[in-house]
Amino acid sequence: MSRTLVVTNDFPPRQGGIQTFVAALLATRPPESVVVLASDHPGSAEHDAALPYEVVRAPTGMLLPTPGAARTAAVLAREHGCRTAFFGAAAPLGLLAPALRRAGVERLVGATHGHETGWVALPAARQAMRRIAAGLDVVTYISEYTHSRLAPALGDRTELVQLSPGVDADRFTPDADGTAVRERHGLGDAPVVVCVSRLVPRKGQDTLVEGWSQVLARHPRARLLLVGGGPMEATLRRMIAARGLEGSVVLAGGVPVEQLPAHYAAGDVFAMPCRTRRRGLDVEGLGMVFLEAAACGRPVVAGTSGGAPETVREGVTGHVVDPYSPSAVAGVLADLLDNPARARAMGAAGRAWVEQRWSWTTIAHTFADLLEG
Repeated sequence: MSRTLVVTNDFPPRQGGIQTFVAALLATRPPESVVVLASDHPGSAEHDAALPYEVVRAPTGMLLPTPGAARTAAVLAREHGCRTAFFGAAAPLGLLAPALRRAGVERLVGATHGHETGWVALPAARQAMRRIAAGLDVVTYISEYTHSRLAPALGDRTELVQLSPGVDADRFTPDADGTAVRERHGLGDAPVVVCVSRLVPRKGQDTLVEGWSQVLARHPRARLLLVGGGPMEATLRRMIAARGLEGSVVLAGGVPVEQLPAHYAAGDVFAMPCRTRRRGLDVEGLGMVFLEAAACGRPVVAGTSGGAPETVREGVTGHVVDPYSPSAVAGVLADLLDNPARARAMGAAGRAWVEQRWSWTTIAHTFADLLEG
């Protein structure tokens, strides 16, 4: 079996969606087939000691495609006999591809995660992406939306193949228990809409708050549980206070990843009305939270941004809503709370779809094919 050199800035213990994605991909591979070159972060030594494969940390918090990084990567490729290389994020480390070719690497794959759609919209960044793509055998994309934006710029330079994140269907499950979360925040047996995400403008928590009074008009006992931290927190608190919603909207703050299933389970409906901003530069590449919520058996309400609609089977596992209309969002949420049996059926359909389309078993086969050509 050929060994793969993984070159990435996005790797635990640094937290984030890309880091989680890369680590989960590598967990699907035989440990002896992987060696990782990554940037360094607090806690790296303890984290790496528990891994079944070798991790080499560059003495920097940001690994860049410098001559020094190229030499380090080439030495590792030669020492370990790597015939394939995988860039956890194609930009900018994909610029190391020529050095790895000279070191004997035969197949190079670079991943994209959504923000690259903004790169290809800007002339200078687009030229950099085209240069990176030309050095790689494959560039992956996470959704049909991101493919539609990347293909015009990169399709003539390399092969584009879909590699979406997967869901840990053993961890995110309908058996997750949200009782403790409900007790912690005083939710009792009230109908709960939950949103799990960073508090940033693109995610649309402000739209949920703005329309929440309309939900309460039909469901006075309903509660909105916002899980996550971020720069929008102060704005959201002001909105909540101005509308007199302190008793029905809960800001739970950020929680450890191992507690996420319980927070999804605390809700009856999951909603994140994400919207595209900055003329397409700030966009939802896919939206793993929708799939995690579905895996937990919850109906999902998604906005129209980027690839988010691809995580929903409209009318079957949930709904896609206009994220610029608080009234429309509130109406869909109230309708789902009106009919708990229908909401549960959507949640069950979502769970089945995750198992079929979005499980790591499916993603693992795709990743193996990409590396092995």
